[in-house]
Amino acid sequence: MTLSASSATRRIAATVLTAGALVSAVALPASAQDHDRHRTHDRVLISDVQADSPGRDNGSNRSLNGEWVEITNQSRRAVNLDGWTLRNRDGDRFRFDDVRLAGRATVRVHTGVGRDTRTDLYQDRHHYVWGNYSDTATLRDDRGRTVDTESWGRGGHHHR
Repeated sequence: MTLSASSATRRIAATVLTAGALVSAVALPASAQDHDRHRTHDRVLISDVQADSPGRDNGSNRSLNGEWVEITNQSRRAVNLDGWTLRNRDGDRFRFDDVRLAGRATVRVHTGVGRDTRTDLYQDRHHYVWGNYSDTATLRDDRGRTVDTESWGRGGHHHR
């Protein structure tokens, strides 16, 4: 009888361990998804900057729109950019209003005047924002947390 009780104990222990492993495996993806939801900001970044518009800086709207910053959402899920800001080193700020950036999409933020689309937004400014030789673009979320920065010129070109 001792042999059979020991065998039954081992079977129960194996069943409990197997059930625990299954519960852990099922729970893991849910917690990973929650973690991804909070890390969405890590997947939105400044992907490119053209601080010096092509040609001469003559102040025309075409020239102003030749300087831009691209924001890319690397995640599969759309991100609501409402209330987010893009700033230069001098504190000039562009606020995203009612902008939803689709998953794996990029939007280009131009300096000059234009009509906003899914892929192009316009700051509607009449003066240049980005320093041709040195500046920093900072992207902040709606709570003021820095999401990404891109610097060029003095101190080298770096991306945070």
